[in-house]
Amino acid sequence: QVQLVESGGGLVQAGGSLRLSCAASGRTFNVNAMGWFRQAPGKEREFVATISRNGGNTYYLGSVKGRFTISRDNAKNTVYLQMNSLNPEDTAVYYCAASTAPGVIVMIDILYNSWGQGTQVTVSS
Repeated sequence: QVQLVESGGGLVQAGGSLRLSCAASGRTFNVNAMGWFRQAPGKEREFVATISRNGGNTYYLGSVKGRFTISRDNAKNTVYLQMNSLNPEDTAVYYCAASTAPGVIVMIDILYNSWGQGTQVTVSS
């Protein structure tokens, strides 16, 4: 089992930036893709970004592409989400997830085995 702990959330003004981190521990050797999801109040959880095991492949939700960047440091067992040009629509609880599925990248939440507790991101207008 893999344990995930997110950090880096907070309150930021529109146009600002935040960098989320997710530290993994436990049985990390069989983790392949990692991803970020978010859930806004009253809405369903949605996919935000995913990255392959070696970091060479990434995929983003259309509305964050060009503003958010996912990266990972396997030596530190950590995945990051750099978020720039934030707007109020980005306000949500952000969750980190790890997948042992054999795909290169994974956009479907049911294919993720482990989840973090979430970190709140609030963007004020």
